[in-house]
Amino acid sequence: MALENTDIQDKLTETFGEHVFHFNQEKDIFSFEVAADKITAIILFLKNDPLLRFNFLTDLCGIHYPDNEVDRQFTIVYHMHNWYDNKRVKIKTFINGEKPEIKTISNIFLSANWMERETFDFYGVDFIGHPQLKRILNMDEMISFPMRKEFPLEDGGRTDKDDRFFGRTIDNC
Repeated sequence: MALENTDIQDKLTETFGEHVFHFNQEKDIFSFEVAADKITAIILFLKNDPLLRFNFLTDLCGIHYPDNEVDRQFTIVYHMHNWYDNKRVKIKTFINGEKPEIKTISNIFLSANWMERETFDFYGVDFIGHPQLKRILNMDEMISFPMRKEFPLEDGGRTDKDDRFFGRTIDNC
């Protein structure tokens, strides 16, 4: 018997109640939102439940929404896959913009280690309990987070490029 969206939704709402909400089918991915303080319990439940068996973390990433209210300025998105039934889910959780932090799931899925480090590196999200949360792609000396919307698109201090070659100057001849 194939795993249906209603099976997933029923098991989650039965176990976690109002902490799981906004169920929606987006193309071939069943998506829903969860309360940030329940993320580890829900991920663990999806992985270990004998009916659900979402035993593969496909992706983990961040999104910055600076115009949202403070408690919803960052979103952490988890994509999980059940290989047995070839079913995928997308889990979204919103976190605070002033102090973006959420519990790590690197103790549940080892692959989350680098995904969380990348999200920290680009968005500044603190994954509480992560074994080695440090920059993975950017320089350690960097004080900003380049995927945040307030990060400038260009470095105004660069001297190695000539704006004339990019059509940015007006010739006054």
